[in-house]
Amino acid sequence: MKILDTPDPALTRLPAINNILSRSSIRSYTSEPITDAQLTAIVHAAMSAPSGVNRQPWEFVVVDDHDLLKQLAQALPYAKMTDRAPVAIIPCGNRERFLDGVDCTLWEQDLSAVSENILLSAHALGLGAVWTCLYPHEERLDPVRHILNLPDRLIPFSLIPIGHPAAPAHPIDKWHPDLIHFNRM
Repeated sequence: MKILDTPDPALTRLPAINNILSRSSIRSYTSEPITDAQLTAIVHAAMSAPSGVNRQPWEFVVVDDHDLLKQLAQALPYAKMTDRAPVAIIPCGNRERFLDGVDCTLWEQDLSAVSENILLSAHALGLGAVWTCLYPHEERLDPVRHILNLPDRLIPFSLIPIGHPAAPAHPIDKWHPDLIHFNRM
């Protein structure tokens, strides 16, 4: 088996693979709203993410209130674009569904998969989104908890503004075959 220096174009044009390869972080949005159907499809895709022992340790806060979006943008240094988005989704870890023992941090991987599904589904719908990090930074978590009045059981993991892109996207090619190793280093 051998990794090709250049991916096969026929395979990279397949819809699912092309969606992944053409996605990019979008931080500027038009004023066009997102439909309820689009939002439902995105959250449905998020909930389809894999999770350790299928615990599904997530809940979602969907913010479409402009005043709240503005407060979040003002409170978070790396999420300033939030006040220009029509909606933001905050995937949260639900402590009541975390695993115990050595697996107690698997929820972080689960919420990462959820966040990626949100980005990919938004892109598939022709929307733009960007993942902004909240967890594990207390200086980011605390304002979000306060602004959204989150109960103690929920840990805000990421904040993902979503909207119609204001400009064409320019995905970055991150293909580096020299980072792939077979069997051993």
